Amino acid sequence: MAVVTMRQMLESGVHFGHRTQRWNPKMKRYILTERNGIYIIDLQQSLPYIDSAYEFVKETVAHGGTVMFVGTKKQAQSAVAEQATRVGMPYVNQRWLGGMLTNFGTVHKRLQRLKELDEVDFEDVAGSGLTKKELLGQEREHTKLDRTLGGIRDMTRTPGAIWVVDTNKEHIAVAEARKLNIPVISILDTNCDPDLVDYKIPGNDDAIRSINLLTRVIADAVAEGLMARAGARGEGAPGEELAGDEPLADWERELYLQADVSAAAGDAATVAAVVAEAPVADPAADQPSAAVTPTSEDAVLTSDPAEADAVDDAAEPAAAEPAAAEPAAAEPAAEATASEAAAPEATAPQAPSGDDVPAGTTADDGASTDEAPATAETQTA
Repeated sequence: MAVVTMRQMLESGVHFGHRTQRWNPKMKRYILTERNGIYIIDLQQSLPYIDSAYEFVKETVAHGGTVMFVGTKKQAQSAVAEQATRVGMPYVNQRWLGGMLTNFGTVHKRLQRLKELDEVDFEDVAGSGLTKKELLGQEREHTKLDRTLGGIRDMTRTPGAIWVVDTNKEHIAVAEARKLNIPVISILDTNCDPDLVDYKIPGNDDAIRSINLLTRVIADAVAEGLMARAGARGEGAPGEELAGDEPLADWERELYLQADVSAAAGDAATVAAVVAEAPVADPAADQPSAAVTPTSEDAVLTSDPAEADAVDDAAEPAAAEPAAAEPAAAEPAAEATASEAAAPEATAPQAPSGDDVPAGTTADDGASTDEAPATAETQTA
């Protein structure tokens, strides 16, 4: 799938070139026709060049490189700053200082000075220990450094590639990059030299919409390369760094965190799927089955005497188990005997019936035999 469509390029005016009086004969192979004194660029050739530049930028960033965005003309300043800031890449949109690449050691010292001035509070005259005039001088220095070097304040080494808008205006940047063998990616208008550019994109470098479109495509390639770098770090060994000592921006850390969260969510979904597909355990299957105890009859059927002895030895403990259960059964019987013995004691004595009284006596005589001696003693007296 193309990263940009023909319709988008036509609407942005990428196909318009310069007037026929201002052209470079080396660009003839990229020109389709001439109309009203203006060259028309062949966009059918521009599409594959855009795809090639896109892949190169993505691979460069994925392997730890950086891409510097350069565009100091008025039409490109806002687009370069916006897109480079979106992907956290260094940019130059005000003025290219000579030696910004070839003399990066000196430029790096000025970057350290810029970071020192960032920490100074220019409004607090009393707390700074400096005079008001000295603070004003430092504030002017900070403003100047921030305007020219503010876009590369976090750059710690030379970039892996540079994106240039209008190679004629940025010829110093292109010359320094070629001297350091840094690949150059650029928009080539009909007045540019294609031999100075490694990854060329034939198109209009003067229209604001054209610059915005092509710069956004390069920024999208950088973003995709950063995502690939984050994925490679997640799969690599712990502590492995692809970008060397280059500090990570806040937006890049957020990309890494999003990649980690996505990986964790995928692992959780996999575990949930495995658990859902696992068979449910049968509770009845977990209960141990009753052990089959061999008997002496089995021993009779066994032809080997050694096996028969083993069966008898195994049967003896099994036979002892019912015997051990007999005392438990005898306990209820003992309790029943004790209850029967206690029953006669609890029964009250009954009076003798009339059949049991001797002849010549009544029931009252039998019942009061102790009163008879007392009556005889009374008569004698």
